[in-house]
Amino acid sequence: MSTNRIVTPKATLSFPHLFTPQAAMQGGIPKYSASLVFDSTADLTALKEAATKAVIEKWPDLKTRPKNLRTPFRDGAEKELEGYGAGKVFINITSKNKPLVVDADCQPIIDAEQVYPGCVVRASVTVFTYSNTGNNGVSFGLSMIQKIGDGKPLGGAGYGNPEEVFGKVAQSAPTPAQANTSLF
Repeated sequence: MSTNRIVTPKATLSFPHLFTPQAAMQGGIPKYSASLVFDSTADLTALKEAATKAVIEKWPDLKTRPKNLRTPFRDGAEKELEGYGAGKVFINITSKNKPLVVDADCQPIIDAEQVYPGCVVRASVTVFTYSNTGNNGVSFGLSMIQKIGDGKPLGGAGYGNPEEVFGKVAQSAPTPAQANTSLF
């Protein structure tokens, strides 16, 4: 396992669980996590070199290296969610320990609402290999997140923009008769 820290290029933050851990599946171990979505222009060379080095260190012999190693680099087109799409690459980052979350001036961010899906971040990550129940691959551990800018908020968990789904409704005050007709 390599312990080299790598700072990612700027990315769009998606599915952040940086202040409260969440289990990936029911009964799973709660972890801090996020997805980082990179534009097609992002230079992922350092991340790819670190991942390659970790695989070679773990499985130096090509003959015994597991087939179908899972890669941390995922095609943005495989997700039909706002912020993803063709030409984008995303990685998932996780940690059992709470990551440090800072602003552009490296000051701690305490308010979780300041770090939202769609903001622009960089992350300090470590590369690691895994071999669990027949699944073998390489991934990235989360150390720190730095919010470096605001971005277009992503529409939750792929539900879309509420104004596009519902449209705005004009509000009117209920009449006294309407206000007292509830049975509950």
